Amino acid sequence: MISEAKVEKALEYMRVESKALAQAKGERIYLQEFRKTQKAMLMQDAMNHPSEQVNKTASSREAYAYAHDDYVVILNGLKAAVTDEEEKHWKMIAAQAFVEVWRTQQANNRMVDRSHT
Repeated sequence: MISEAKVEKALEYMRVESKALAQAKGERIYLQEFRKTQKAMLMQDAMNHPSEQVNKTASSREAYAYAHDDYVVILNGLKAAVTDEEEKHWKMIAAQAFVEVWRTQQANNRMVDRSHT
């Protein structure tokens, strides 16, 4: 049987951690969008690259952008942001499930109580 104190603890966790989850999601979305900006800036930089092979075609400029260290840094940041968001998301789901189990137990207890009267 789940105690009310544990349910309160789960509810408090959801209240407190909801802001952290929102911030993690914001960070992930920001990095997803910034990745596009970074790619565009690097493709523009490639147009000024001394090697004609790099600045000649759009696909070569795109390859330059994708292989650039600055782009890889964004990808690593995005990976970390997704990992952080998913961890927070699943902890939140676990807390919600805990409360739902308690609610079901309470409903079952009420049915048992009614059947004994």
